[in-house]
Parts: sequence; C-alpha cells; structure tokens
Amino acid sequence: MPASNDTALAFAGHLRSLTDDDLVALLGARELRETGIKDFFDLADALLDPASIQQALARLDRPTLTALATGGTDAPADLTPAIALGLAVVDGTAVTVLPAVTRQLDSWPDLGLPSRDELRAEPAPTPLAPVSLIDARFTDTVAAERAFATTTATVELVAELQHESARELARGGVALPDSKRLAAAMGVELDQVIVLLEIATRAGLVAQDAGRWMPTASSGPWLLAPSGGRWAALSGAWLERLPHDIRSILARTAHATWGERLDDYTNWLYPAGGEWMRERVVAYTRDAELLGITAHNEPSTPGVALLADGPAAAATAMGALFPPEVDKVYLQPDLSIVSPGPLEPALDSRLRGLADVEARAIASTYRVSTASLYRAMASGETAESIRGFLAEISLTGIPQPLAYLLGEAAARYGLVRVGVVDGGRAYVRSTDDTMLRTLLVDHSIAALGLTRAGDRLISRFDRDLVFWTLAEARYPVAAENGEHEIVVLTRKQATRAVAPSSDSTAALIERLRLGSSNDSDETDKAWLSRQLDVAIKGKLALTVTIRMPDGSDVDYQLEPASVGGGRLRARDRKSDIERTLPLTSIVSVGPAQ
Repeated sequence: MPASNDTALAFAGHLRSLTDDDLVALLGARELRETGIKDFFDLADALLDPASIQQALARLDRPTLTALATGGTDAPADLTPAIALGLAVVDGTAVTVLPAVTRQLDSWPDLGLPSRDELRAEPAPTPLAPVSLIDARFTDTVAAERAFATTTATVELVAELQHESARELARGGVALPDSKRLAAAMGVELDQVIVLLEIATRAGLVAQDAGRWMPTASSGPWLLAPSGGRWAALSGAWLERLPHDIRSILARTAHATWGERLDDYTNWLYPAGGEWMRERVVAYTRDAELLGITAHNEPSTPGVALLADGPAAAATAMGALFPPEVDKVYLQPDLSIVSPGPLEPALDSRLRGLADVEARAIASTYRVSTASLYRAMASGETAESIRGFLAEISLTGIPQPLAYLLGEAAARYGLVRVGVVDGGRAYVRSTDDTMLRTLLVDHSIAALGLTRAGDRLISRFDRDLVFWTLAEARYPVAAENGEHEIVVLTRKQATRAVAPSSDSTAALIERLRLGSSNDSDETDKAWLSRQLDVAIKGKLALTVTIRMPDGSDVDYQLEPASVGGGRLRARDRKSDIERTLPLTSIVSVGPAQ
C-alpha cells in the first residue's frame, strides 16, 4: 500500500511524530487491521482509505461533523474527537482537517447522508417528551422492582459461582449445563444468564480465568454491602462503561422518554451511525431497564440521579425505594429457614455458607442439610459457631431436628482427609475403609483418577482440586497439613486486571519505528530513504532541504526520479533542470509548497 499523494506523505510524517501512547490510542480508536502495514506510509494510506474514514465518521456526532465540514473555522464544536480518530491534525494552535476527510464528506449525498450544508441547517427532531410527576411515581415503583430483581439475581449468580465455577465455550458463551444451573440458581430464563453475566462482569464481580467463570476478589465486599450499595455498584459500572457518544445522548435526555423519539434523536445526532449506533443504544438501554435506571423507556428518579450526580446520589434514591432489610429469621422443624424480608447482607452471606437457598425474593427460604453443614465446616465453621449464629438470628429458637443434624454432621466431618504427598499430588485417607472403597467406585469423581496405595488413595491432581471436588460431591471432607491438622482452604478467585495493549499492537509500533535499532542516525536515513522511495513511485513533488558547503540551508522544489550510488536524481520544478544531489547533504524532506 504505497502512499499515493502529497497528503499521505505529509500524514505519514505526522504519524511518525506521535508518541507510542498516541499511536496505541489511534490504532484502537480506528480499529485497523494490522495486516500489510509495515511502516508509517502504509499506516497513512490505511487511515486515509475512504472506507476507513467513513467508519470513523460514523462515530462522530453532528456538532463535530459540522466542524469538520467547515474546516473548524466557523463552528464552535470541539474537534478533539476528530483529532483522536486521526481525521484532523494539530499543528501548534491550528487544527487542519485532512483533505481526504473533506472529500469523503463531499460524497455523502451520494450515500444518502446529509451534505455539508445540511449538517448545519437540519434542525434537531421534536424535543423528547418530559416525564410527568404522576408517571414518575409509577416509573419509580416499576424501576425499583426491576432493580431489586436484577440485584438479587446477580447476588445468586456470584454465590453460585462461589460454589462451582462455570465453563466458557471456545466459541463463546457459557456451557449449557452450567447455564441451566446458573438460571435455576438465579430464578431467571436461560437466555437471561448471559445478559446478567455481562452486568456482573462490567461491575468487576466475575471474570474468566483459564476458561472458567469465577467470582473476583471484589465480589466479597460487594456481597456484604447494603442492597442500595449493591445496586449502585452495578449501575455505576453501567455508567462508567457507557461510551462517550451514548452517554452524551442519554445525559441530554435524562428527564425525557427514551422510546422512539430517542431513536430519532440518535439518528439525527449521529447521521452516519446507522445500525451500528442503534445496536449500541439498544444494548445499553436494555441494561438500563433491567437495572431500573429506566422503566418502560422513562428514566426513574434514581436513574436521573445517576446520570446527573453519579452512583452515590443514585444509591440513596434507590435505597429508599427498596424493601427494608431484616435481621431475624424463622427456623422450622423441617430444616428450612424463612426470612420475612430481605436479610441483611452480612447475615445472608453467612447463612448461605451453612444452608442452601431454595427460594429468593423479598421473603427468602433457605434449607439446612448435612452437605451444607459439611460445606460450612470446610470453610472454618464449627458446631459451636453455627449453633451460636443460628440462636442469635432465630425468632423461634433451634428446633430439635436441626440440633440433631448439626451434632451428627459435626461428628462425621473430617471422616475423609485430603493432604499432599511428594511432588504436589494429593492423597485421600479415612479411618473408614468402606468410605475409601466408595470413593474408588464413585463415577461422579472418576476424573480425579484415584488409585489405591496402601491405606490411602492417590490422585495425580493437587490437594485443592481434589478437596473441592469431594466437597461438591458432598463427602465429609477436610483438608489437612503435614501434621494431620485440619486447615481451611479458600476457593480460587479470578484476577481482574486491565488488559494491556496487545502484543500485535506493540509489534506493529516497533515496525512503524523502522525497526528496533537504537542508532538514531540509521533510523533517520531509513526514514529519508522511504520518503524518497514513496515520492518516486507516486511521482510526487517534494520540498528537499539541502545543507550547503557554507552551512546554510536551501530549499528545492523537486520531483525525485531515482536514487543510486548515494545520490538523488530529480527534476527542479522551478528552474526546470535536472539536479543530482548527495543524500548526505539532504537535511529534510517534506511535501511540495
């Protein structure tokens, strides 16, 4: 892709002057395919390609497009977004719109898009309808119900992933068995799992690690936050990740209906956005409905507070709409536990550690089982700590069946022990030989590859994996150290980190810098050679600055013809003669004046 005109040649020089960080930002903003780009001239041609320019223009709003259409001379809009996309360049205090951009805008009427004059003249659509006070009360009621349901479902998602991670398919999406398990835990339809997973991921509560969806470290504090705070974290992440263009639309319409008129306004504000912009608005407005930021396309009071004042103000507004939390429950003889309202998060979190959630709503039901008590003890609870906790929160005392179950579980806990043998592999031992024989024939844990070695079983996997597999299979398992003392293990959490720029981008920038040579003289010579080569192939005129023997510099307007033997042969446009100049005397090369 050789640079084909003076604009490309000058633009290549501008690109070379950018810092690496600026280049990373530009490449990311323009979403270029890096194939075939070997130097700044190739990059200039790729960025000046009409299709690439049209794609970039689709990301700009009408005020910025108007500024581009007028060259920024008589339009008040800030050209910063266009500069970030490489559609205009800054030279000192002046901003210049690239000629290729102007030509593309001139072609818009043929594409069914507004002309440069129409960009300035076409008025905005009918103002969006404001929300009445009566509608606002109804909107807030519906929004609070949806926000509470989404927040509750997200709690169940994180809690379920704490018990067992979910597998991500190679082609994308969660494996069907895991999707069904998560849907059942959250009490939602199967197709809602991926949507709620996106909301939780955006808030940094879950992440992928080695192909598995797991909770992150930040999910722990989030689970202990009040309901309003939980919602604020989800909605704040929605606001934070909201692209600037969509945020500008929604911020301007915070007190108005977001329905069809919002679509009309979006089409007017982003005339070249097309289906790309509409799909993005739909995705974010969908999540706004789920989070109660809007209800039936009308912003709620917390939603308006979120857009205007941020998550903290919105949390207060939404918290006032949520049902009040309780700190007491009813323990039933059938081993169920009933909470008459949303249980305080700290109590709910601990109760989940020793009981399974059966029904989740404003009033929730939990159930205690032998397996759930084993799980609690594996996490560090004891019979005494469990009994004390239940007595503290119970309005009905501790029923006798629950007391018996607790005593029986405490007596059997640790019957199966998991430790480490040489080489990091895990062993399984038990004082009950029947238990060991059962483990050997249990198909649900066959993947552990347990084999008999004397009075214990050996696995090729490490202790943590074997322990959690046996715990999920509901065995009374405990982990132990080298002195056979019980130790508490914690599940692995996904690490949430900001992804650095890709290796391919870094490699591209290295290529653009004309190799990894530290010799600036060699780099400058390579750049000069490439400029001349492009000018010769494109038959472009150049301004060539020559250092004379007396030390002065002289500019020539030349049309390069060839380079050979360390000399440049070119036609002097001013005097119409051929000149032959030594390359070592050339100080700089630029577009013809």
